[in-house]
Amino acid sequence: MSKDAAQPRRPMRADARRNVEKIVAAAGALIAEHGADASLEEVARRAGVGSATLHRHFPSRQTLLESVFKGRVETLCAKADALLGEPDPGQALSTWLRAVGAHAVANRGLGASLMREGDPALGETCHDMITTAGDALLSHARAAGVVRSGITITQLLKLVGAIALATEQDADGPAEADLLLAIAIDGVRTR
Repeated sequence: MSKDAAQPRRPMRADARRNVEKIVAAAGALIAEHGADASLEEVARRAGVGSATLHRHFPSRQTLLESVFKGRVETLCAKADALLGEPDPGQALSTWLRAVGAHAVANRGLGASLMREGDPALGETCHDMITTAGDALLSHARAAGVVRSGITITQLLKLVGAIALATEQDADGPAEADLLLAIAIDGVRTR
């Protein structure tokens, strides 16, 4: 056993935790603006930290991208959990799918970049988290009779992904994606 593995990790100091939060937030904003190839130097500058601080917390571009992506997926899943208590299951599903669309547009190639270069387990874990969260909402909507039978969460997520991909280069990509998704969701509802 290595010396590092035998010693428990100390909790992160408050200032270090704030730096990590600022770095992840800056990276998320830059990814939304410029895609997954956003400059790490610009991330550090926007976060108000030095390059060494960024690299101390995130030794590679990959670890930073994974942190941004996983945090966003966890937020989406928490939103799905919160929406399960809504009185209108169809509206809850629609609200969540629109949040997934906004997530996909904001990530501008982040998911694809991670799947190519990153840990495949992270991609599978995040995909499973999103699928499970969405399936719970879809099941509630189906039980309420507001979603056509035979529609799967995988189909809905593919639709959201395709819309996000088609609009990510548009000047107003998020608004266009939201409009197209609203049109598609209308086609999912029972008549």
